[in-house]
Amino acid sequence: MVTAAQQTASAPDAARTFPKGFLWGSATASYQIEGAAAEDGRTPSIWDTYARTPGRVRNGDTGDIATDHYHRRSEDVALMAELGLGAYRFSLAWPRIQPTGRGPAVQKGLDFYRRLVDELLEKGIQPVATLYHWDLPQELEDAGGWPERATAERFAEYAALAADALGDRVTTWTTLNEPWCSAFLGYGSGVHAPGRTDPVAALRAAHHLNLAHGLAVQALRDRVRADAKVSVTLNIHHVRPLTAGEGDADAARRIDALANRVFTGPMLNGAYPEDLLKDTSELTDWSFVQDGDLRRAHQPLDFLGVNYYTPTVVSETDGSAAHTSDGHGNSPHSPWPGADRVAFHQPPGDTTAMGWAVDPSGLYDLLRRLSADFPRMPLVITENGAAFDDYADPEGRVNDPARIAYVRGHLAAVHQAILDGADVRGYFLWSLLDNFEWAHGYSKRFGAVYVDYPTGTRIPKASARWYSEVARTGVLPGA
Repeated sequence: MVTAAQQTASAPDAARTFPKGFLWGSATASYQIEGAAAEDGRTPSIWDTYARTPGRVRNGDTGDIATDHYHRRSEDVALMAELGLGAYRFSLAWPRIQPTGRGPAVQKGLDFYRRLVDELLEKGIQPVATLYHWDLPQELEDAGGWPERATAERFAEYAALAADALGDRVTTWTTLNEPWCSAFLGYGSGVHAPGRTDPVAALRAAHHLNLAHGLAVQALRDRVRADAKVSVTLNIHHVRPLTAGEGDADAARRIDALANRVFTGPMLNGAYPEDLLKDTSELTDWSFVQDGDLRRAHQPLDFLGVNYYTPTVVSETDGSAAHTSDGHGNSPHSPWPGADRVAFHQPPGDTTAMGWAVDPSGLYDLLRRLSADFPRMPLVITENGAAFDDYADPEGRVNDPARIAYVRGHLAAVHQAILDGADVRGYFLWSLLDNFEWAHGYSKRFGAVYVDYPTGTRIPKASARWYSEVARTGVLPGA
């Protein structure tokens, strides 16, 4: 059966006008684009170590050079201005600012971000700074990483350094990007850095990421401008049961707790959900949660960042099914502690180069759910986009109609959610540039701008020009 939401989200026939003041931007992450991995005092992050470990990343690719944004910053900012972006969401590289994860900041590292912010402001582009997009200093991982409480305390100190340097000019801050990936892919399945495979360590990491978020919010509030907005970005999974059966409904509940409520509970409600604690009780008694932690994690936010790419479909199983259809990479180790009796299924429909189903209705349903669960919390789509097998033709053009269709369909879903009451304030296309796509290396292209990796040449794709017009006018054209 096709729902009304699916019809609306998949058939954008007429032009749609977004609210006045809706923020249009694009997003990147430091390790994926900066390069300059050993310049100006930067030391290795967990992703440097992981990428240099044989067999971890496709083709042995690393972020040592990436798209060389560190040296081509001005060119990239000019490109954003040419495309008419109203905002740019970027992440700060912790090991570039504070190489050991302790002590004073390296001024050369901060100077890079100072210049970036100044150039953005000169072009009328709002800087949106993310403190952490997965590049933990390797020295902190050597000391135990996110499963250890001390890492959350170091993160608060790092947040203070960043705020002291940039808080007079940056008015929108995000503490963490997708802490679920950091905890459960980094310490559970091992398909992300640091590549550990311990389900209890994954749960400990999730808690200390919650704590780190709260401590960082406090550090930011003490230092940034009074009009600054502070947020967190979560990759909220839109979980659907395969059937209407009771067992599949319980499987969806279990994954929703592990994927979503493990973070929204502490961050937005000040408590872990009881069903999550019960589901994982055979693994841990959660004694690593200390008195006051949940109060510290639960800090007032100005909006919630939402990353969405595809829905998650699950069913009950006898424990023999693999988790590899969850869209999060292949590993003999599961990123879902306490969910051995849940099976994952490929959603129907067209797929991207990542193998992810194209389903804008999932974004509509997710926004409606978040609006119901947190009715006073504004929402911003901080990542949405798709990888396709893009190439430059002999004339140097990159035509990507599938990406245009993907973005158009998802923007139609956002527009409909707004009409139906969701308080969505902005949309950031992932990504501005083709880049290092984590364990996939350079084999997957998410960018609106094509990057010729041997030369670094940037070529705006057809989707970049299309999105530019949407961003300039605030009008989503019909199909």
